[in-house]
Amino acid sequence: MTHPRTLPSRTLSVAPMLDWTDRHYRYFARLITRDTWLYTEMVTTGALLHGDVPRHLSFHDSEHPVALQLGGSEPDELARCAKLAEEWGYDEVNLNVGCPSERVQKGAFGACLMAEPQLVADCVKAMRDAVSIDVTVKHRIGIDQIEHYDYLAGFVDQVAAAGCRTFIVHARNAILKGLSPKENREIPPLKYDYVYRLKAERPELEILLNGGVKTNEEIAGHLRHVDGVMVGREAYHNPWIMADWDQRFYGASAPASTREAVVAAMLPYIADRLAEGHKLRNIARHILGLFQGVPGARAWRRTLSDARLLDGADGKLLLQALESMGSRRLVE
Repeated sequence: MTHPRTLPSRTLSVAPMLDWTDRHYRYFARLITRDTWLYTEMVTTGALLHGDVPRHLSFHDSEHPVALQLGGSEPDELARCAKLAEEWGYDEVNLNVGCPSERVQKGAFGACLMAEPQLVADCVKAMRDAVSIDVTVKHRIGIDQIEHYDYLAGFVDQVAAAGCRTFIVHARNAILKGLSPKENREIPPLKYDYVYRLKAERPELEILLNGGVKTNEEIAGHLRHVDGVMVGREAYHNPWIMADWDQRFYGASAPASTREAVVAAMLPYIADRLAEGHKLRNIARHILGLFQGVPGARAWRRTLSDARLLDGADGKLLLQALESMGSRRLVE
């Protein structure tokens, strides 16, 4: 893997999302925004140490800057996996201290680690000792009924003492009992003021805000208070929101691409992946939202989610989906 000579700032990033931010989605997102940081799905240490490493870590060189998010709580195992991330060419390794799912809790990692800041600090130190790439932490503002700001500040201070400089803060509490992961993204109130205060009181740290961000105007508002904004589901379901990011937030001079040009750029990628044995349905599912809000979008989605059409199909199905939208044609 080759690295870009200089990495852009983490002004904007797309959140790690299980089953969504795989290599196919990340390649697609990179066609829309050049500078935004992209994160993998969470990969557990066990999956890397006892499973198929290429399946979990392979990515296209165009994805840089790209970060691997790890799930785990054993410092030695995390250090070994961080080393793998560096060897495979990732630009950052991120520790998940925010996922509230019961499956993750049984593995004693994710959001339940909010209750063990010293263990998180030990994990961070082990990873930092093992690699030269950045080690970052993504976490919540609190856990269960612990909702006061001082708990968040104390957690960050303890982990920062281990050498972490970048914190991605999902501005909600994690409720470990009684709420599903989906409810954990919606029910605990957003407390953006906690994240703003954290940055104001710790200017030496890089503080990124995550949670509930849906518009570019909201992004601009948050960036007045923090170093960066991480967008999750909106970047997946409405990916064209990212088309303005390079110009608006990174100062790029090149105009944004067109949706049709993105479709055209996906075709050689699809051909390469199909030749490796991937299925079109596993790529096409990530681009269903490309034409959200555009006349004909329903026909686009219908064509690319039709199991009968997808079976054995290749990239030509994308052209068929474009034609199904009516007047739209692929730009040569």
